Amino acid sequence: MIELIKAIIFGIVEGITEWLPISSTGHMILLDEIMPLNVTADFLEMFLVVIQLGAILAVVVIYWKRLFPFGVEKVQGRTKLTVDQPMMIMWLKILIASVPAAIVGIFLDDWLNALFYNYMTVAIMLILFGVLFIVIENSRFSKNARVNAISDITYTAALIIGVFQMIAAVFPGTSRSGATIVGALLIGISRTVAAEFTFFLAIPAMLGGSALKLLKFGFHFTSQELMILIVGMAVAFIVSILAIKFLMAYIKKHDFKAFGWYRIILGVIILIYFAVQTF
Repeated sequence: MIELIKAIIFGIVEGITEWLPISSTGHMILLDEIMPLNVTADFLEMFLVVIQLGAILAVVVIYWKRLFPFGVEKVQGRTKLTVDQPMMIMWLKILIASVPAAIVGIFLDDWLNALFYNYMTVAIMLILFGVLFIVIENSRFSKNARVNAISDITYTAALIIGVFQMIAAVFPGTSRSGATIVGALLIGISRTVAAEFTFFLAIPAMLGGSALKLLKFGFHFTSQELMILIVGMAVAFIVSILAIKFLMAYIKKHDFKAFGWYRIILGVIILIYFAVQTF
């Protein structure tokens, strides 16, 4: 029961931090230090990634009509498959944006985890991208949005956003949503469109990352491990729906500077916390 309560808390943290640009990895590292799950290291590594599947499902549920390009209609008494061409083009752009991170994830995942998955990298990237959010919001970039619809994102812009997502894949603590939003703002995409494209881009990114971790771990779960995973994913799904709706309402009236300051404060807390632990 205690481990299931922990799984609920992990799910809450994942659901909030996956979509707000504040780094789910940074929060998960702190949470695991404060309240570690009583599981194997291999399961924990897999759990912290696969729990994201619940968060993905929230995006699919909220945006289903804007994500599923296929439909049916009756023409002269016959059922005919229809395809939404603009939506298919959007998916092509999402796939193009997914390529850089996919290459890194497939070929360098284990090496990058061994090299960069530590509190120092997480703290530095939290602070660095926190500063970037503040600088961008104080500059002309976010004030001169030229792209106000996902359909207006070019293939080149999609690839640039994909490169920023790759940075997040390399350096934990960057925040996948934070990195892609920063990249989008820098090239003149509005806050709302940047956030929505980030949500959609998360679908192949998280599905791919989760598949890799599951294949690496295998499917030999104990009953306790399976319950922890299911509960964590279910809670992440429910909380993600609330977090996504909150973020979209928030950025209609506010900028991202508050998230930037939060990231800086969290990064400093992580540095202080682990510095104290070493003495």
